Amino acid sequence: MGKLTFPWLALGLGLLVAVGLLSSGVLSPNASYALPLLTMLIVNEFGFFVTAIGAGVGINMILKDGRQTSLLMVIIGDVILAVCFLFLAIRLWPGMAAGQ
Repeated sequence: MGKLTFPWLALGLGLLVAVGLLSSGVLSPNASYALPLLTMLIVNEFGFFVTAIGAGVGINMILKDGRQTSLLMVIIGDVILAVCFLFLAIRLWPGMAAGQ
């Protein structure tokens, strides 16, 4: 593996962003957040774009260089994180949460 490629960095950064959002109370049912809502939405959007771009770059690398199992697993992780960030953004958006 030699060098760290962007999909690996995107996965690591996405995990750090997810942990930061979870520790700020993003999933609290009574909307008592440790960070302002707009800040959490911007951080969430950053995490989504980083992981989505990481997955896209990884797919491009696989198409160019051939199949690599470790890179394929990283791409799957990036896609899963991007989908989680997408659903989290929908949940955070005012008036979009279930039961409101």
